[in-house]
Amino acid sequence: MGSINQSACYGCFARGGYTAEQVIKEATKVGYKSIEMLPREHWDLVKASGLAIATVSGHKSLPDGLNKKENHDRIEDELRQSIDLAVEYDIPGVICFSGNREGKSEKEGRDNTIEGLLRATGYAEEKGINLNIELLNSKVNHPDYQCDNTAWGVEVCKGVSSPRAKLLYDIYHMQIMEGDLIRNITDNIEYIAHFHTAGNPGRKDLDDQQEIYYPAVMRAIVATGYDLYVGHEFGPKGDPLEAMKAAHDVCNGNVVFLVKESRS
Repeated sequence: MGSINQSACYGCFARGGYTAEQVIKEATKVGYKSIEMLPREHWDLVKASGLAIATVSGHKSLPDGLNKKENHDRIEDELRQSIDLAVEYDIPGVICFSGNREGKSEKEGRDNTIEGLLRATGYAEEKGINLNIELLNSKVNHPDYQCDNTAWGVEVCKGVSSPRAKLLYDIYHMQIMEGDLIRNITDNIEYIAHFHTAGNPGRKDLDDQQEIYYPAVMRAIVATGYDLYVGHEFGPKGDPLEAMKAAHDVCNGNVVFLVKESRS
């Protein structure tokens, strides 16, 4: 299998008493290319280590997002500030959120989200930074979230019609909402500029106790020619740094899961 640029979501592994320095050191040792979604005070430490920062949040408030016109002034300002920081730290993309439906139809929410993104895509194009709207499940973790399926997110990207309007395809969330992961990823890879992982159910380790076979999903991503990042965003069951290493091994194809046959 070809190489995947793997990224560790800081908040998932900087727990259990581990410091930022320890997480960054272990990620570097394991072979990670990036640490992402970490507090601003640690960005210089990551860059000094030689790792990239794959992505950070582009604006505040996941449930109160782009699908509300009254948020557009605020989000435009926040995105411009985030884009400037992304340029300074060589971060390829920032995360955006549709927000919750709160009674809005799919069309109204989509049109509002397109309108909101259009206010920032010109600046994003000028600076070379992707605006990645995140696909999240509305069934388990984020009730009422509007951008909860690939087709809706792709329609937003098409409506914005900018090379900088992209999706953050969260594999865990889309397994819950629609499955058919490899087909959906392959068919829509031109709109995807970041991935997140976690095991389902439970949003835990990428092990053989959950249903997503990550080696096959990673092979499919590699086959598309995708060359950005896959970020691991799950709650470790045990030691966080051991879980971080195990996820890296699984997605590099270094772990084979064996299914034991039952005997009656």
